[in-house]
Amino acid sequence: MARPLFNPAWTYPALFVAIAVGVTLLRMLPLSTMPTHLPGPEVLTCLACAWVLRRPDYVPAALIALVFLFEDFVLMRPPGLWALIVLMGTEFLRGRVVFMRELGLALEWAMVSVVMVGMVLLYRLAYAVAFIENPPLALVALQMLGTILCYPLVVGVSRYGFGLRKAAAGEVDRFGRRI
Repeated sequence: MARPLFNPAWTYPALFVAIAVGVTLLRMLPLSTMPTHLPGPEVLTCLACAWVLRRPDYVPAALIALVFLFEDFVLMRPPGLWALIVLMGTEFLRGRVVFMRELGLALEWAMVSVVMVGMVLLYRLAYAVAFIENPPLALVALQMLGTILCYPLVVGVSRYGFGLRKAAAGEVDRFGRRI
């Protein structure tokens, strides 16, 4: 039997890390010297949610935690706070993969939107509890709206650009466990 050229068990996690590093470094670049009025979407959060719902075996919890912890350090956010919140959100979605497998993109998008809103509210609550100055609510709401609107684009690129599809009912991973 011929061995595949790329092993998906290693290729997709490596691709996830490469995309995460690229997106994080792109966010750091000074692309304009003028102040912006619209914050950009959290593309990495969309990517994590989309990949967890498509193939949860390709993005384990430890990988998500490490990637977002790296992003916290690089973007000078409170270390581990956003990483923990994203980990909780993606694990919530991971627990509903079997249910979400049968739903279309619209219902999946609605579920992910609710989870993203919950993650942002939890982040703001943590800031308030720690007496850290919260960013203006209007900017946070615009970023959250942009992130929610960006989700179908990330799903499309993941599906048609990277070939990441939802697991079929009864499909097993390389260890013989049902996905």
